Amino acid sequence: MKKTSEEALALQQIIARLDAFKPRQRWWRRWVKRSAVALILRELDDHIEVLMIKRADREGDPWSGHMAFPGGRMDRQDVTGLRTAIRETEEETGIYLEKAGHCIGRLSDIVTRPHSGRQPMVVTPYVFRLHTAVSIEPNHEVAEAVWVPMRFLMDKQNRVTTVQRRGRLKMTLPCYNYGPRLIWGMSLGMLDELLGLI
Repeated sequence: MKKTSEEALALQQIIARLDAFKPRQRWWRRWVKRSAVALILRELDDHIEVLMIKRADREGDPWSGHMAFPGGRMDRQDVTGLRTAIRETEEETGIYLEKAGHCIGRLSDIVTRPHSGRQPMVVTPYVFRLHTAVSIEPNHEVAEAVWVPMRFLMDKQNRVTTVQRRGRLKMTLPCYNYGPRLIWGMSLGMLDELLGLI
């Protein structure tokens, strides 16, 4: 029986729109530190899920314990950001994307601050679609991996706010509470751009 659910159609729409999408690319990114992440989509029964990880608690890591996507810093041997996303995903989750799925597009570069130093870092998100079932084997950098239903993210009633502090500055920011997990910040920005394609 052919899938015709709203989310199956949404996935087709994401693929088509990613193909025509012109992501914002920072022309100066080759001169700064770079990272890449993988937004991995899978179809399960009649819905779509995206893989997120909770980063392990590590002293001195500003993103310690945050919900994120598999990925990390570009190595010298990485020819492209896409290679970084594939390599880092395999290291962190055990998923070898070149066999289990394929890249269906990329999202806009995001500028952030690296763990150390004052220069900016550019993070490039790549979107993948799995075509085979995978098992997840998190490494020491990952506290847990969880599949988040797209229907949860598409429901505006699930969008709430969180208060975050940076020094004396107090900020009220948008977020999702997926069970005990807080999805916000840079990861939420990537999800918002992806959802905007639907």
